[in-house]
Amino acid sequence: MRLPRGVLREALIDVDAITENVRHLRTLTGSQIIAVVKADGYGHGALRAALAALEGGATRIGVSDIDEALALRRAGLRAPLFAWLHAPGASFTEAVRHDVELGISDLDQLQRAGEAFAGGRPASVHLKIETGLSRNGIAPDQWRTVFSEAARLERIGRLRVIGVFSHLSNTSLDDDRAALARFEEGVALAAAAGLNPPLRHIAATNAALTLPEARLGCVRIGIGLYGVSPVADRTAADLGLRPAMTLRGAVAAVRRVPAGTGVSYGYDYRTERDTTLVLVPLGYADGVPRQASGRGPVSIGGRRFTVAGRIAMDQFVVDVGDHPVALGDEVVLFGDPTLGVPSARDWADAADTIDYEIVTRVGARVPRREVEA
Repeated sequence: MRLPRGVLREALIDVDAITENVRHLRTLTGSQIIAVVKADGYGHGALRAALAALEGGATRIGVSDIDEALALRRAGLRAPLFAWLHAPGASFTEAVRHDVELGISDLDQLQRAGEAFAGGRPASVHLKIETGLSRNGIAPDQWRTVFSEAARLERIGRLRVIGVFSHLSNTSLDDDRAALARFEEGVALAAAAGLNPPLRHIAATNAALTLPEARLGCVRIGIGLYGVSPVADRTAADLGLRPAMTLRGAVAAVRRVPAGTGVSYGYDYRTERDTTLVLVPLGYADGVPRQASGRGPVSIGGRRFTVAGRIAMDQFVVDVGDHPVALGDEVVLFGDPTLGVPSARDWADAADTIDYEIVTRVGARVPRREVEA
């Protein structure tokens, strides 16, 4: 297979896979889906991923920060939209004006949300409570104070409490069950303060799949949207998910060399015999992890090879031996392994990281092209 003429590199995004993954997870969990498209949809394109997720039945879209949320609003997204990580002292007025729901992690944020009353529209908030991850979230010793103030602001029409939420560590089932128990304590205190939000959510993809009692009728699905498994001992296919991204490049040069030829910076790799080297125009500027030098797998013409030598900023080399390769031939770095190509997890293993990072770090100069199955 060859890439389109003039194309060096591209990421193919299978939007049908995102839609089907959401449908599958809705059925599996029996829960509302908050589809998380932060970090430009984990590298897949935030608007593209949001629309595909909504097509699959997601009821709400989640992003990390207000800027991400407002970008989606400017792009025309009208679905319920939720952002939870805020700069210190940030104004919430524009978010409220554009009907962006706010994650609230402390009393100051709550009070600023109550002050962001815009054009008769109260702020819509999800109260995040700390249950053991030690990141943001309302500290347990502040639960009563914040819940009481949230109830007061709701009574006077300054805000609406849409949800109470938290996040799990995925350390072990025991650790997650302990955090879930703390969460339930927090929900009970919120109810005692007069709050009755329609949503409770603590499970992201991992817990949604592995801890049914954490589903609570609403789950936040991030990495699962994109067909990447968050479970160490189970593949995406094991979980009924289909990877949405295929990263590929076109062979940019083919060179026949003798034994003993050094390859790339530092000559970490030298050819052991007469062989063919091919140049792949993707590098660490495109998100290909340099840590995978000498280990990253690729597929060319249906055969698997390994990066030879160091990955550079814009390119890397593959030793294909005597395998016939021509200029413009397709080189697949990762995609759907059921089709015989490497997976994002294969690259994560080669780089000593996680597959979340592999898909999310694909750089902006790699064009994304939508495809359908």
